[in-house]
Amino acid sequence: IGRVLAALKGGAPAAAPVEAPVRLLMVERPGCIYCDAWRREIMPAYDKTPEGRAAPLLRVPIDGPWPDGLALDRAPWITPTFILLRDGKEVSRLEGYPGEMYFWPMFEEMLAKAGIPVPQEGG
Repeated sequence: IGRVLAALKGGAPAAAPVEAPVRLLMVERPGCIYCDAWRREIMPAYDKTPEGRAAPLLRVPIDGPWPDGLALDRAPWITPTFILLRDGKEVSRLEGYPGEMYFWPMFEEMLAKAGIPVPQEGG
């Protein structure tokens, strides 16, 4: 399936639609130690960073509910999976959490390759 929205819903009620033009979708699972590590190491500062302001975080359990209007290239199966969305469509993906030292450069590369501008500090 090229776009997997229908398969993802799986009967679960839809979450709120994706509202921001650019979002970072974090697909997580209860008990995932790598999700826990990301929440502990990255999440407290995420929305305070230029990258976090460029792509506000949207967390979704792997079993849903999924936001309305979401179009992914394939269903995520690894947690965490970070999917960069533009207007609800997948533009880039990072599967797994590589640790704090590698997450930020990889995320910056995702934004750059997608042509998503990152606001400067204080801007």
